[in-house]
Amino acid sequence: MNSIAKIRCIHRNSRTVAIAKAVAAGFAALSMSAAAFAAGDVKVNIVAAENFYGDIARQIGGEHVDVTSILSNPDQDPHLFEASPKTARALQHAAIVVYNGAAYDPWMEKLLAASKGGQRTTIVAAELVDKKSGDNPHLWYAPQTMPAVARKIEAALVTADPTHEADYDRHLSAVIDALKPIDQKVAQLRERYRGTPVTATEPVFGYLSDAIGLDMRNMRFQLAAMNDTEPSASDIAAFERDLRERKVRVLIYNSQATEALTKRMLELAKRSGVPTVSVTETQPAGKTFQQWMLAQLGALEAALGAKHP
Repeated sequence: MNSIAKIRCIHRNSRTVAIAKAVAAGFAALSMSAAAFAAGDVKVNIVAAENFYGDIARQIGGEHVDVTSILSNPDQDPHLFEASPKTARALQHAAIVVYNGAAYDPWMEKLLAASKGGQRTTIVAAELVDKKSGDNPHLWYAPQTMPAVARKIEAALVTADPTHEADYDRHLSAVIDALKPIDQKVAQLRERYRGTPVTATEPVFGYLSDAIGLDMRNMRFQLAAMNDTEPSASDIAAFERDLRERKVRVLIYNSQATEALTKRMLELAKRSGVPTVSVTETQPAGKTFQQWMLAQLGALEAALGAKHP
């Protein structure tokens, strides 16, 4: 099995079965009529496994939706999340469910698979961009992912609530327009920094790094760190050498993962004068998805442009 597929989510079979029963009971009670939507008495309930998908859903749905995002704490390691009865309750009345897939959030797949009934539309980002278990699961960093997810959410909303189709169409156009500056910034960075050697503690930023054309080093170390396994001594030595000898322009690190080895590399980068850039797997509070991505790209641009001592 490809090492990326071994995501560090924690599961207990008996707990999952109990939670799944709660989800099934909730879905069985689901009833949302077109008349209720038309009267404005009922909003479309959307549950997103991750808050960046929830944010896009909220941007498109506006006042016509209620959105619950399960993973929303930027200080929590998403790989350590464990589904709970609270998760099941959040899913009880969902008309639309959005999650990442590609083995990033298998707890969601298990809960939904255990529920055979219910009137819901399920949107899986991985399926929209042709990714699967074994691929880098940080799909929201791929430029093509959010436009595809946004269009799918809009289509699901129109089906669930055709009365407000014009609003959903208008909001979708606004979301797509707001995503364009991300592509523009990527293009600018690619023109200036394509081929520049960089490294990272995990492949969180991988898809954007590829889009920019950066020369990403130490991939075996990154995969081991993401999968919570010990990198080999030679991989650690190679990473340290890149930092100590300043063979890389930037160290990109996942600030939600605070393992000792990550801290060690950050300290070495600081001592060696290698700029560091923090990225996260969860969207920070108070920012839209677009603002979050642009802020991280801006930080990368500043780090790439910094002069080495």
